[in-house]
Amino acid sequence: MNEYTKDYLLDKQVQIFQPINGYRASTDAVMLSSAVSKVKDGDTILDVGSGTGAVSLCLASRFYSIQPQITGLEIQPELAELSNKSAEANGFDGFLHYINCDIRNKPKEIENCSFTHVITNPPYAEKDMPSPNAGKATAHNHNGFSLKGWIDFCIKMIKPKGWFYIVNRAEAVNEILSDIHGKLGHIEIIPLYSKTGQKAKRVIIRAQKDNHTATAVLPPFIIHEADGSYTGQAQKILRSGSGFDEV
Repeated sequence: MNEYTKDYLLDKQVQIFQPINGYRASTDAVMLSSAVSKVKDGDTILDVGSGTGAVSLCLASRFYSIQPQITGLEIQPELAELSNKSAEANGFDGFLHYINCDIRNKPKEIENCSFTHVITNPPYAEKDMPSPNAGKATAHNHNGFSLKGWIDFCIKMIKPKGWFYIVNRAEAVNEILSDIHGKLGHIEIIPLYSKTGQKAKRVIIRAQKDNHTATAVLPPFIIHEADGSYTGQAQKILRSGSGFDEV
């Protein structure tokens, strides 16, 4: 294993091991984890493209009392190994584990329509110049796998009445909505703004299988104050680990 650091999430509530040179978790992962709600005893969660495990580690912390079975899928073996190390360090390894795999070759232990919640922070860049760092390039670029293909895989994994959650660049909204049209409903679009007065850079979309409720655009979520500090709402998520519907 290459060199790594021990870092923290949620105001040091959660330990996370990450490569010194390679993909490292961002605010997007914690924000995405906050969008997951309605998790009940017996639910299953799939984190597709789990990276360093930030999304699912945050979920494991928030839902520790019911300990839903959480599985992460990650194509980079080093990241999958570090994520399992993080799960163990936090005492989550009894209900959270990561599998090193390419979702184009689905592992046998993962069955279609078997997860109550499927959450994903996929590669954002399709046309951007790849990073010279191989790990970052794999995490940030599609590498011959389209966003549509990624979303289609996620939808196949969702149980009837199960939930889908994704974070991506704001300009990807049209593509995401086109991909899930007719397959998911009760769509909620959550625009994320770095500061008031700026354009949204990120968007979280959550939707439910077998639900035909109309699409809703939720109020803007502002992450930073004018001075660069976190807003009160953002602090509750990024520091306290609260869910989006709780702030």
